[in-house]
Amino acid sequence: MKHLFIINPAAGSRNQTEAYRKKIAAACEGRDMDYAIEVSAAPGQCTKIARRAAQTGEEYRIYSCGGDGTMNEIVAGVAGYDNVAVTMFSGGSGNDFVRIFDQPEAFKDLDRLLDAEETTFDLLRCNDDYSLNICSVGFDARVGTDVANYKRLPLLSGFRAYAASAVINTIRGVSEHYIVEVDGQRLDGKFTLICACNGRFYGGGFNPVPEADPADGKMEVLVVDKVYRLGVAKLIGIYKAGKYAQLPKLVRHYSTDKLRIICDKPTPVNLDGELRMAETVEFSVAKEKIRFFYPKGLVWTAAKLQKNTSPV
Repeated sequence: MKHLFIINPAAGSRNQTEAYRKKIAAACEGRDMDYAIEVSAAPGQCTKIARRAAQTGEEYRIYSCGGDGTMNEIVAGVAGYDNVAVTMFSGGSGNDFVRIFDQPEAFKDLDRLLDAEETTFDLLRCNDDYSLNICSVGFDARVGTDVANYKRLPLLSGFRAYAASAVINTIRGVSEHYIVEVDGQRLDGKFTLICACNGRFYGGGFNPVPEADPADGKMEVLVVDKVYRLGVAKLIGIYKAGKYAQLPKLVRHYSTDKLRIICDKPTPVNLDGELRMAETVEFSVAKEKIRFFYPKGLVWTAAKLQKNTSPV
């Protein structure tokens, strides 16, 4: 088996390339591993590097050295290739997808990642792209994709960068007109945001749908009706905590495999923190799956819930 580490120097609040190189060498050289390190030089290059490895047909484990956006690029490169498994060697500003595991900090420990277990997760398809974690359109997409403008400012990493982006985007405007087609319904009106969840966490710790399961063949969709500026702070708190059921007149929840959003103009779309622009956005559970490996002994949320609810 070959091991490929793809480093994104733009991930996180500073360039961590040299720190990654030292950690990788220290962990791998004593194990007589066949490994290589490649560094992305531009947006989208992680996809090309990962696809090039996948197309060899050889068995690969690919380590995403960055955050959720880096992982998104790598997943896009290997989707549909059964000879590749991927993971996150955490180093970005969010590292949100791996929060479904009971010890997400273990993804920063390469020795533990090298002694791995593996599972299979769903992917979401968004127009011509893939998502492993969470996608959104509307206020939240503008907030999420603008975070990069703030995360490298002093004292504005993680959730603080998200909060700064939320304030600025609240001033710009909260709701827009969309047509939303979901679960046999056609909703036509002004909406604040629509999110499609495969994973459970994003935006530095937001947990909009706690029951989201990346292996159940469904995506969890929240459609949030028009909210006025004064109501944004309350909404964000409830949305962040996954308590959408407290607002049944404002938030609709669907468990589905398809979602279509028609916008009046090219609109920001958030794919795991990556920005796309589209007038029509079609989400679906992809036919492709992704092999995902993780530190030995960890339990990811769905397995933990199943264990906790099994008969004694």
